[in-house]
Amino acid sequence: MSAFRNSSLDPVNIADWRWTPILQLTIKALSRFQLDPYPIPTQFLEREETSGSKSNPFRVRTITWACKTNKLRQARAVCLHAGRSASVFNFVISPCPNFDLPFFGADFVTLPSGNLLALDFQPALKSDKLHTDQVWNRLLPIHRRWQDLVPDGGPIPIEAEPYFSPGMLWTRFPLGNKAEELISSVILPAYNEYLMLYLQLVSESKMISLSRSEILKEGQKRYMKYRSEKDPARGMLTRFYGSQWTESYIKDVLFDL
Repeated sequence: MSAFRNSSLDPVNIADWRWTPILQLTIKALSRFQLDPYPIPTQFLEREETSGSKSNPFRVRTITWACKTNKLRQARAVCLHAGRSASVFNFVISPCPNFDLPFFGADFVTLPSGNLLALDFQPALKSDKLHTDQVWNRLLPIHRRWQDLVPDGGPIPIEAEPYFSPGMLWTRFPLGNKAEELISSVILPAYNEYLMLYLQLVSESKMISLSRSEILKEGQKRYMKYRSEKDPARGMLTRFYGSQWTESYIKDVLFDL
């Protein structure tokens, strides 16, 4: 794969990164649709800096890949690699509001303290059964099968509950050989099954009424506002790249609705 040039759809040179198989799987799965590049300012497509101490410096590199389709407003992946300090894959699909679909969200994070992994179909209107029931009935059996195979991730903040589904796969576990086996035997196939179901829902989705679309769009805006204000990566990105770049990246690229 070649390095980024000037398009969010260009392939990325991350062959040796921890979460490369996830990104490759994602791009291949999305290729069933007609993909168009999603407009992202050049300064956010790729960023590289040196961090750490003078005696122990390390390279930090962040790459953004994004596309859109006639039903998906934005599908974007962020890959961050900072040596042993952090390795991150964050992927969010934001559907067009004229299709009654949840968001797709995945966070795979490796830190010195361990692995944190979350996978979910995140609702724009959690209390709206028209928005959720058709999805949860198909997602929950998949969730139960995989969640039983990984440690529970613990409670999530009460304020976050409206933005996560009962089908969220959420786990934390330490580094080590057992972790690598868990990632290859559970996390990767679980991600694939979640993503395949979501893309099937996209294929099946029909355009909704304008009035319904406006309701859904307001829910999507609330979701994006929450994600941009509470993004847990803010501290890490600020440490690596400074607050001005980080705030623009979060608000104008990652959660830009």
